[in-house]
Amino acid sequence: MSQTVHPVDEVLPAPKLAVLGLQHVLVMYAGAVAVPLIIGRALKLPPEQVAFLISADLFACGLATLAQCLGFLGVGIRLPVMMGVTFASVGPMLSMANDPSIGILGIYGSVIAAGIFGIIVAPFISRLLPLFPPVVTGTIIMVIGISLMRVGINWAGGGIPFLTQTIDGKVVQVANPNYGQLQGLGIALFVLLVILALIRFGKGFVANVAVLLGIVAGAVLSAALGIMHFEKVGAAAWFDVILPFHFGMPTFHLVPIITMCIVMIVVMIESLGMFLALSDMTGKPVDEKALARGLRADGVGTLLGGIFNTFPYTSFSQNVGLVGVTGVRSRWVTVTGGIIMLGLGLLPKMAALVEAVPQVVLGGAGLVMFGMVAATGARILTAVDFKTNRNNLFIVAISVGFGMIPLVSPNFFKALPHELHPLLESGILLCAIVAVVLNVFFNGVKKSSTEEIVAAAKQAEAH
Repeated sequence: MSQTVHPVDEVLPAPKLAVLGLQHVLVMYAGAVAVPLIIGRALKLPPEQVAFLISADLFACGLATLAQCLGFLGVGIRLPVMMGVTFASVGPMLSMANDPSIGILGIYGSVIAAGIFGIIVAPFISRLLPLFPPVVTGTIIMVIGISLMRVGINWAGGGIPFLTQTIDGKVVQVANPNYGQLQGLGIALFVLLVILALIRFGKGFVANVAVLLGIVAGAVLSAALGIMHFEKVGAAAWFDVILPFHFGMPTFHLVPIITMCIVMIVVMIESLGMFLALSDMTGKPVDEKALARGLRADGVGTLLGGIFNTFPYTSFSQNVGLVGVTGVRSRWVTVTGGIIMLGLGLLPKMAALVEAVPQVVLGGAGLVMFGMVAATGARILTAVDFKTNRNNLFIVAISVGFGMIPLVSPNFFKALPHELHPLLESGILLCAIVAVVLNVFFNGVKKSSTEEIVAAAKQAEAH
């Protein structure tokens, strides 16, 4: 007797796999390259090194996706998942990037440690679910989006509003004369309007890749105006190999490691919801062992990220949403997407082209991308009972307040020990800690049902 193959394990014809896999890549591409652009420019790396970060990120995206979808030795959920760098790690990494004693090698050390931590704790992460009900996860994700909006706004403005200069032996901040120029603001607005028009009037796939098409339109306009230059694209090689530890051996610092491990817990909680939602969409049940394999793949992807010069990885929720929109459940589609990402990571010209896109173009798209992250948190909070449990209002209000401290007043914690600054200067982690503590204080520890986790994950598909 022949056994019926489940739709998740069905191998589609090669042409169909290629088209559907490319669709998954295009849906996640703008979000995938955003993090290396943010961190590379925060570290003030030269354009060639930022382009390398983009290539490394795409390459590691492919590796992490293959580990998650194909699976090996107790790793991988074997569902249609695309892996990408999590935005939850951006705030803490920006704090580390601004600390000369940590820098890029300290970031990679914390990422590697977080990956090992994720591999170890994967089987136990479900026990932490009672600490992360929707009131906590929704608040954290909303603060992530709000924190990232500062990056998007500065991109739209053309850089940073103030420059650090040494005048008469004193380090002072002076206004950036190139910030907020009318031409740059006009381009950012043009990109935003193109994205909004595609979302409003586009259908199906076009609407799904509206952000990417908006960036392309902005790049074309910038090139026509002469502010996008292609010299470095022409100088970049057509093919190159991504080697481990390109920037040197990582360094390990206790507070950044603890910080990134906390980020890892939040990321894995979100991934757990995504896996349960995917199980519901695809009709393929997952048990505790399967969930542990999926979460372990998050850890393996993050470990690979640290080794291959990039950052923490998680399942991309927009691709989970695409599975629901298209109804295509085969994991071999995302395997194909992972292979495409691997290939893109080996093409330095592609990364150089992305790096050449002016910041103002990315600003128009960033307002949408990062704003959608905040909106996702707000959507998750719609599942929270505020009417009969007023304590939830205080949890959200106070947690958001703490999350805003580093944004509004960067020197607020200057009197505290310097070793704590990477933790205290991350509004995301402050928000997470306060939200968890307040939820336990007001609501106690209640076991979340699978239905609640799936509902929260489906809300998160928006971003």
